[in-house]
Amino acid sequence: MSTGPLTAAYKSPTAAQNLSFSLPALPSTTEAQNVQQKTTYLSVLRSSVTQMQSDINAILTQKMEEDKAAESGKGKAQEEKMEEMYGEEDPENDG
Repeated sequence: MSTGPLTAAYKSPTAAQNLSFSLPALPSTTEAQNVQQKTTYLSVLRSSVTQMQSDINAILTQKMEEDKAAESGKGKAQEEKMEEMYGEEDPENDG
């Protein structure tokens, strides 16, 4: 029996990322008695899942940092505008 790769996809409005890890073939039913083949397959599967989780965490951490930097930039712009308009009326907020 053949297996496809272990895959994950991340999509957001600003980014997309695909991850893929190849896996060995599953032991066939005639080979099912071979504990070593089962053990090898499960070991590769487990390490692939662990690596994929680590890669996904890195992608999400990077995305969070980018979002945080973008928000911080917006906050600074708003703060600068407030400083410039100190003591004056804001026509945007006054309606």
